[in-house]
Amino acid sequence: MSKTDAPAPDRVLSRAPTTVASTRLLWLLGPALVAGVAYLDPGNVASNMTAGARYGYLLVWVVVAGNVMAWLIQYLSAKLGIVTGQSLPEILGVRMKRPTARRLYWLQAELVAMATDLAEVIGGAVALNLLFNLPLIWGGVITGTISMIVLLVHSRRGPRIFERVNIALMLIITVGFTAGVLFAPPDAGGVLAGMVPRFEGSNSVLLAASILGATIMPHAIYAHSSLTRDRFPEWQGVTATRRLIWATKWDVTIAMAIAGTVNLGILLLAASALKGVEGTDTLEGAYAALKDTLGPIIATLFAVGLLASGLASTSVGAYAGAEIMHGLLRVRVPLLLRRLVTLVPALLILGIGFDPTEALVLSQVVLSFGIPFALIPLVWLTAQRGLLGTFTNRWFTTAAGVVCGLALVALNLVLLVLIFTGA
Repeated sequence: MSKTDAPAPDRVLSRAPTTVASTRLLWLLGPALVAGVAYLDPGNVASNMTAGARYGYLLVWVVVAGNVMAWLIQYLSAKLGIVTGQSLPEILGVRMKRPTARRLYWLQAELVAMATDLAEVIGGAVALNLLFNLPLIWGGVITGTISMIVLLVHSRRGPRIFERVNIALMLIITVGFTAGVLFAPPDAGGVLAGMVPRFEGSNSVLLAASILGATIMPHAIYAHSSLTRDRFPEWQGVTATRRLIWATKWDVTIAMAIAGTVNLGILLLAASALKGVEGTDTLEGAYAALKDTLGPIIATLFAVGLLASGLASTSVGAYAGAEIMHGLLRVRVPLLLRRLVTLVPALLILGIGFDPTEALVLSQVVLSFGIPFALIPLVWLTAQRGLLGTFTNRWFTTAAGVVCGLALVALNLVLLVLIFTGA
């Protein structure tokens, strides 16, 4: 019987227990904050900024709903890694008996990971262009190089240092993207009106799908289970597992609260300061408008936040991509080599002069189509008593996961209809 198929209670109880009662909560935090960086990537910035500049407060409800769903999804992913000691791709790699099915599943997951890489490198390149007037192609090369250094830290120094680097970048992102809201406070009535679910034409549906694709990141679902697996390999036994799951709830809550606040702040800033201003539905135009309306300091903070976003999220994306390949194909590719390979598509797009903001928004739409492929297996696996034992989802947790999955699938189907009918 494989490790994945073994009953969770026997597996957990057979391992030597770890004393955890005196362990401080702060020491247990970290994996969700790293995974949460994925929710603050340049694709988020482009989608939320574009939504606010074009439609004002209309899609506030999408950001809020997406963040609530993200909390549940990331918690389930982290719990799966803690209880089983395996990542979601590893478990799927064992359970998918047919090689063709496993390879097809890997292909869609790989395309999602590549779309992520695309958004992150482009975002970093745009930020360097705004800050230092560097050509986009060179900005992409520099972003990719720095991300490889961050990955080298993970390979050489382990997950704790990797976490600290990404948490530091998350703090920079938070300041950079929310500072402008203090100087251009949103209209409270407009925000409340934006909490009512509605659309205004097919373009708003496209942006909603883009926001959800940027908020609920498929690669973050795959990565979080492996982050908890790698972070707590020696924590064994029912008591330790229960303690870790309790700490994980706090970890995910803090990470999603930060990510949700920042994403909402980006949309509100665009809605309050940039709506109706010409050209503000692009990152370059938004930077110029912020500089004109709120001053060079706020604009510079925005660009610095964008740069930190690209650097942090691209390292997490490469980590997730390597785990996807290892779990599903049983092939382990060095992180640095993978980073080099996945850097090529982004550099090609930058080199041919494709509009960076449009590329970012479209990459998030690709991500939204990858969500069900990660979410549905996650909800199903965490509802299996033979896999998670006493830590199996309660019925209402599974029901909430099913509702999230159905809502995301329905939105993508509507989006497909709108695209192919030209509505």
